[in-house]
Amino acid sequence: MPHITIQMYPGRDTETKRKLAEAVAKTAAKELNRGIEHFSVSIQDVPQEEWNDKVYKKVTDPENHEVFLKPGY
Repeated sequence: MPHITIQMYPGRDTETKRKLAEAVAKTAAKELNRGIEHFSVSIQDVPQEEWNDKVYKKVTDPENHEVFLKPGY
């Protein structure tokens, strides 16, 4: 059912990413009252020099109503 995408700067190892994906999926499963087997999580490394164009501008766009928690930086 739900797929969750995490975008972040590169630099974390595979094990750290796996733990993060599992923790996020567990929290989402709890909040949505579904089993964790219904979730998938991907992690996209976005280089810092591409962050503004690929991520920041999109998530801070006031017309983007898909982002429910905007960054505070």
